[in-house]
Amino acid sequence: MATTALERSNKVSDSEKVTINLGYVDLGHIDLLVSEGFYSNRTDFIRTAIRNQLVAQADAVRQVVARKTLVLGLQRFGRAELEAVQAAGQTLEIRVLGLCTIDDDVPPALAQATIASVHVLGALHASAAVKAALAGRIG
Repeated sequence: MATTALERSNKVSDSEKVTINLGYVDLGHIDLLVSEGFYSNRTDFIRTAIRNQLVAQADAVRQVVARKTLVLGLQRFGRAELEAVQAAGQTLEIRVLGLCTIDDDVPPALAQATIASVHVLGALHASAAVKAALAGRIG
């Protein structure tokens, strides 16, 4: 029903901006490591720390993904896919760890008729109208 991101013709950003608050001491430690050349900047340090934690927790993530039947990576839904779901008299329970995109050509009524629930650990990209139509189903 859904197509991969490689099949998508529109460009999708490969990152999401996240803001964090750090204590002054932690920030000072990061700045010290940056000034000593261990990292090129604060962002480099934070990305490296996050990647290291994701590697350390990889087995736990794999187990949860398998248990919850999550799509890992990118999941895209376009108008044609959702119209096929509707024609088959079915609905979707979308579960994604990564990025879920509902194309801009999807009308809110079609999304509402075909998507029973949306659970995204990561980011959901959809028009404001589609998000509003699915508001009670996004968890």
